[in-house]
Amino acid sequence: MTATEGGFPHLDAAGRARMVDVSAKPVTAREARAEGLVRCSAEVVAALRGGGVPKGDAVAVARLAGIQGAKRTPELVPLAHPVAVHGVDVEVEVVDEGVRLAAVVRTADRTGVEMEALTAVAVAGLAVVDMIKAVDRRAVITDLRVVAKSGGRSGDWRR
Repeated sequence: MTATEGGFPHLDAAGRARMVDVSAKPVTAREARAEGLVRCSAEVVAALRGGGVPKGDAVAVARLAGIQGAKRTPELVPLAHPVAVHGVDVEVEVVDEGVRLAAVVRTADRTGVEMEALTAVAVAGLAVVDMIKAVDRRAVITDLRVVAKSGGRSGDWRR
């Protein structure tokens, strides 16, 4: 089944992976928001709320890692288009169950930035895990998901 028959657009008629041609699509303002959570011990939460963890400012490192992750998405996700990332906001909040992460990515381009938002949250989560692993080796990244998108042919969507 081809994309025009209702199949997956990243597969050709023979079922092989391909990059979708977006050259004929109009440039529109687009935005995507993704969220996730790094679940960790109460000891880590207390350290993050207090003086920090041994490696330094985990919140600042996670925020910067998320921004960098969004900008590098096409290098990591094989069929993601290189888009002009015009804005990235990464929110890092220490909560009772761990570290809540969110990213909003904005562009004016021919395809959306959902993968960039997901990558931003995933990389921010990896940075948190790296920063806290000396204190909590059981930390886990959970609940990674797109929660909203706007712009483009399919319009607005919210989870």
